[in-house]
Amino acid sequence: MPELPEVETVRRGLLPVMEGARILQAETRREGLRWPFPDRMAERLTGARVDRLGRRSKYLLLDLDTDETLIIHLGMSGRILISGHKLGKMHHDHPAPEKHDHVVFDLENGARVTFNDPRRFGAMDLCATSALEDHKLIQVLGPEPLGNRFDAEYLIEAFEGKNTPIKTALLDQGIIAGLGNIYVCEVLFRAGIHPTRKAGRISEDRVASLVPIIRDVLSEAIESGGSSLKDYRQADGDLGYFQHSFRVYGRKGERCVNSRCEGEIRRIVQSGRSTFYCAQCQR
Repeated sequence: MPELPEVETVRRGLLPVMEGARILQAETRREGLRWPFPDRMAERLTGARVDRLGRRSKYLLLDLDTDETLIIHLGMSGRILISGHKLGKMHHDHPAPEKHDHVVFDLENGARVTFNDPRRFGAMDLCATSALEDHKLIQVLGPEPLGNRFDAEYLIEAFEGKNTPIKTALLDQGIIAGLGNIYVCEVLFRAGIHPTRKAGRISEDRVASLVPIIRDVLSEAIESGGSSLKDYRQADGDLGYFQHSFRVYGRKGERCVNSRCEGEIRRIVQSGRSTFYCAQCQR
């Protein structure tokens, strides 16, 4: 599933095409994805201008001049692709519709933005912009890891007394919004913290050290266009390439990248998800 860096990369790719543009025609080619689309979604989007294209955690947020916000989640295999718009020196004609093109926006600038989702685990919803923070998907989210609310003091307090493994705590969207399995594995390796250690038993200094590491890992991934595993593509169709910088994720049995370590990367399963780590470097 795309994590924060992948969603932020898609947002940045859509910015020059969608922000400030009017949706001349919105089309839905099925009744819903993970759940049904909101009532008259295509009708409510047609004619609306995208005043702001933002992101909260793993959700894209399109603030419209109709005082509504379109919430988009990519799910497991969702892709948003652009055609018919000049990106740099390239011009992309509109391709023939594909089987899994479920939502299509034709914009006043000639661009077409298509939501393609083979597995249909993606989602879209509309709500009043003024009520966005109270939406069921948004109100449960913790602070953004790249935002000002996320700092050492906050994380120390959030972990205080927690008996859950640090890996599980970092994946809790109510504590930190947008962190997913891939980047948590990479963060814990850089921090030298074993993924099964109880969050509430880690020293304050080590918890505090996680904050800049989390920001570094996410920033590096965004600059690399995210990580392309299986279905993920950027908005221009290109692959992300941060997966080439993985230090532990997906590297079971390989030697640790730390020059002074002769250990190898191990894999365990925590809460149904694969965890990759070095037992010698992470304590």
